[in-house]
Amino acid sequence: MRISLAQVAPRLGDLQKNFELHHYFIEKARKKKADLIVFPELSLTGYTLMDMVQEVGLNPAKAPLFKRLRALSRDIDIVPGFVEEKEPGLFYNSAAYLSKGQILHIHRKVFLPTYGMFEEGKFFGQGKNFRPFPTPFGKVGLMICRDFLSFGAGYILFVGGAEVIIVISAAPGRGFSDEGGFATSRMWELMGEALSFFSSSFVAYSNRVGFEDGKAFAGGSFIYNPLGNLVAKAPAVDEQLIIADLDLEEVRSARKKWPFKRDDRPELLLQALQRIVYDNED
Repeated sequence: MRISLAQVAPRLGDLQKNFELHHYFIEKARKKKADLIVFPELSLTGYTLMDMVQEVGLNPAKAPLFKRLRALSRDIDIVPGFVEEKEPGLFYNSAAYLSKGQILHIHRKVFLPTYGMFEEGKFFGQGKNFRPFPTPFGKVGLMICRDFLSFGAGYILFVGGAEVIIVISAAPGRGFSDEGGFATSRMWELMGEALSFFSSSFVAYSNRVGFEDGKAFAGGSFIYNPLGNLVAKAPAVDEQLIIADLDLEEVRSARKKWPFKRDDRPELLLQALQRIVYDNED
């Protein structure tokens, strides 16, 4: 499987220009014979939307723009980020997996940061699920930005049998590291390294770049293999298409070497969690 991560800078609120940006990178990836292209969080709309959320919401089953994306997915699988209007007046920060002209799965962001510079809980409904799903390349799990920083979310995808975990993000950058780039990028890389190793899965993280409302987005998109080794990484500030060949047989090899999957007991953890949750109710 050849995967590509499109580290792009969308225009805030401009669906048409952002579709053109998607089309350009899709064609670029297709010419490089990529099987899948992954865009960042809210790649079709930009991130700091606030009251614009209602203006750019899309119903993926009906919106003409999504019809055009589905048509493009006949040649290459596509993961875009968008504002989903699931029903009239109810909006989600969502990611879709498109393949062979169809929508295979939609993930709605579960953990909505609403503190400091973040205001997502004011404008978006909260997703309720993490569920791996079948694709032409094996089982895939989707997460959006803050979801990735939840141990539990990654564990659910692991238990569900995900072989590739895709994270789309619009993470801003703060501080500077001695190695170059943003200091905050290391947090995401640590999560990618840990989750890929302990889930024995590939982890692909596509983050955006550019500036909005005084925020600088960090880029630094990456891919880790099932042994927790870095496969590819994009620079901090530039638009870029990175491409890597993933051998899904590495998932099997890693799970033979480290039997985390074989030895896991999710039913025991479920019982323990139920006791913790219900015993601590007010």
